[in-house]
Amino acid sequence: MATDPNEIRAQIDELLAALPPADLGDETTGHGAEVDIDEIARRLEEAHDVLVRALESVEKG
Repeated sequence: MATDPNEIRAQIDELLAALPPADLGDETTGHGAEVDIDEIARRLEEAHDVLVRALESVEKG
């Protein structure tokens, strides 16, 4: 696992780039764009795993 902060940021940015924007809903109608919650969860979990592995690499020195 790489410990270079720029490389880790790039990996995280790549994983999160396809997430939908935060303002999906139209507050006036209550209708929002449909999102694939499973895909969002998968990408967030993968980004979390990247960060955990990076932290473990730094701790091991």
